[in-house]
This record gives sequence, structure tokens and C-alpha cells, in this order.
Amino acid sequence: MKTLTKLGLAAALIAAPSLGLAQDDGPVPGVNAATDSVFIFNSLLFLIGGFLVFWMAAGFAMLEAGLVRAKNVTMQLTKNIALFSFAAIFYYLIGYNLMYPLGTWAIDGILSGVWGPGVLEAVGVTADAADDYGYASTGSDFFFQLMFCAATASIVSGALAERIKLWPFLIFTVILTSIIYPLQASWKWGGGFLDAMGFLDFAGSTVVHSVGGWAALAGALILGPRIGKYTKDGKTVPIPGHNLALATLGTFILWLGWFGFNGGSQLAMGTVGDVADVSRIFANTNTAAAGGAIAALILTQVLYKKPDLTMVLNGALGGLVSITAEPLTPTLGAATLIGAVGGVIVVFAVPFLDKLKIDDVVGAIPVHLFAGVWGTIAVVFTNGDASLGTQLYSIIVVGIFVFVVSSVIWFILKTTVGIRVGEEEEINGLDMAELGMEAYPEFSKG
Repeated sequence: MKTLTKLGLAAALIAAPSLGLAQDDGPVPGVNAATDSVFIFNSLLFLIGGFLVFWMAAGFAMLEAGLVRAKNVTMQLTKNIALFSFAAIFYYLIGYNLMYPLGTWAIDGILSGVWGPGVLEAVGVTADAADDYGYASTGSDFFFQLMFCAATASIVSGALAERIKLWPFLIFTVILTSIIYPLQASWKWGGGFLDAMGFLDFAGSTVVHSVGGWAALAGALILGPRIGKYTKDGKTVPIPGHNLALATLGTFILWLGWFGFNGGSQLAMGTVGDVADVSRIFANTNTAAAGGAIAALILTQVLYKKPDLTMVLNGALGGLVSITAEPLTPTLGAATLIGAVGGVIVVFAVPFLDKLKIDDVVGAIPVHLFAGVWGTIAVVFTNGDASLGTQLYSIIVVGIFVFVVSSVIWFILKTTVGIRVGEEEEINGLDMAELGMEAYPEFSKG
């Protein structure tokens, strides 16, 4: 997401009166139709982008539901709607102002000096009283940023599926969405020290995706693998998901939502150039996903003699994560190649984690962490303002911070309330053990 202050008034090229955009009653100093159009179109971009990213919550839910066994589907659906709801409340209470200090720092460039709940503009606010008349409405900005925060928590959900307790997971979600995610995001998108160094991460390959991946990795290491996933002689036992139709639906929903994820991160739609850039971002985002899917399709055919649908789905997602750090500057060809590399990374990373006996049920760590790191590095190939040293430094700083803090929280939860269900509960399924209800009750009784 670009760091943005005030937009220039080149938007005068858009003849606001001809579009029927009415002014407030009477002349107001510093208010004009051109700036009205900037405020209106920017706010509209945030709202459209925001509800597209919200739709990704459904994508995560369907993807995860499809890739777990039938006895754990209700738990995954419960976690996904609950984590989004907790994120919405706690990002409002703490996270939004922690992420956007607006130049007010308790520790310069590191810790926000603004604490407390987010506050929207007044009902029926006029142009002269808007928080940032040259930019966008506060409500649209809050709504858009919240969706990114919630997406980060969704990444963790899938990796730790089928053996984690509900409430300890949700406690971690509250801490992740109110403190961990907003704090590190402030270092880049809030104008903090990484932004001052020149770190570039347009829509969050690192700030969102690798953060979710690092938190998931810490959780997977402390939680341990599912029963029966790895044998004593080191072999990996495949545990297939119960419904690849749901998983495929979830992938397409995520693909759709990504247009809002990346396109909305242009953060401006008030000029001809901004709209052209948004359309360029849409096209690059789409082709990167296609590149990732095709790379995974071909590579699994070569390696395993048959294509693997789950790898193809995650290959598309790996391509999307890879392009997220810089979806604007690449050509269509470069975007395709960046996404293809993401797909290749996913295919090799999944068995690599299995060799380390790190059990990631849906492949979230390869997709969001590994491809997120690659995408952040790939910025240097198409954006002349990017520095490889700065990109690597920022990846390391964010990675260490999130992994260490997440590990501490997971360990505290493990030693106090416990994070893993018992062996019998895991074998019988979390749906009945934790929730007392099944996703498919008509099939469970024979």
C-alpha cells in the first residue's frame, strides 16, 4: 500500500459538475468541485476494494473447509467467522490508531503515540469539516484497512487446523489483530522507520502475507503435527481434504477478492492516471495468479506424473501473494513470471515442510510466507526505487518480530490454558469434541 499524504489537484481534469457532483450549500474556503471528486472517488475505491477483500474471508473459509477432513469442517467455519468478528472489534479498539499514528510517535518511527478506539467523521460531515478533505473519508479508510488485518488472521487458521482448540486460537487472534499486525504495519504503512528507509511493499506481501505466515509457522512448531501425519521412520502420510470442490471455490473467491486487495492499494482514484494504474494492477494481479497456477500444474505433472489439484490451487494463490508487493510496475509478462516463480516455490515448499515435520494443513506457510518473501524481493526487478538491501532488511526485521512475539504468545497459551485438543478428541474430530455439531450429520450415521 503506497504511503499517501495529500493528493494533488490535478483532478480538475475531471469535470465534477458535469458528473452531477453537488457542492455544499454556499462557498466554503478551500473547497471546490475538483477536490470533491478526489474525495468521493478515493472513498469509493476504498469501499469497493474493502468489500472485495471482505469476500476473501469467504474464500479462506471455503478453501480451509475443503482441505480438512469432514469431521473438522464446522470447526474451520466457526474459526473463520469468529476470527473476522474479533478482528473487526479489536482493530477498532486498538489496532487502527496503533497502525496509523499520523506523525504522533511514542517512540519515533516504531511505536504510535495515538492510543484508543478509532473515531469516524460526524454524520453528514461537510467538506470543510472532513478529516482529510484532499484524500478520503475516515470511514472508508478504516473499513479498507480492517479487511487486511482480518485477512492476516485467516492465514493462521488454515495452517493449524484439525488439532487446535477454539478459544486459545481466538485469544491469539485478538493479540495478532490488535497489536502484532498493526504495530509492524505502522513501520511501513504508518510512515514508520521501514518506510523512511525506502522499504517498498505496495499491498502487503510482507506486511500482510508473510506476517500471517510467520505467526502460523510459530504456531505449527509449538502445536505439533496431527496424529498420524508423520511415521516413526520419517515418512509423510497424506491426509487429503474431504471436498476439493469447496477448496476450488475458495480459491476462485480469493482470486476475485485480490483485485480489491491490490487494486484498492493504489489508494487513489481521483485522476486519469490513478484509474489507469488501478486497471494495470488488476491485469497484473490476474496474470500472476494464472502464472502460478500453470507453473504448479506443469511442475506437478513433471514431478509426480500427474497434476495435483491442491498444488495448482495453492500455486495460483502463491502467484497472487508474489505480485502483491508490487503489482503496478511490472509488465504483463514480468507479472506472469513473478507469479510463476511463486507457484514453483509452493510446489517445492510443501514437501520441504513435511521433511521438517512441520504440519501445515492447507499450505498456508508456503503460499503466504515463502511466496511473500519472494514477492517482496521481486520488487527490485521492476521498480527502480527499490533497494535489495532494504527489502531484505525489512523482511528480516518483520520476520523476527512476528515470529518471536508469536512464539512467546503460543508458548504462554500452551503452558496456561493449553492449545491442543486431546488425542481422543482429535481422532473423533473437532466438530463434535469442541462444538458438538457436525457439518454433514446425515452422512455420519451411515
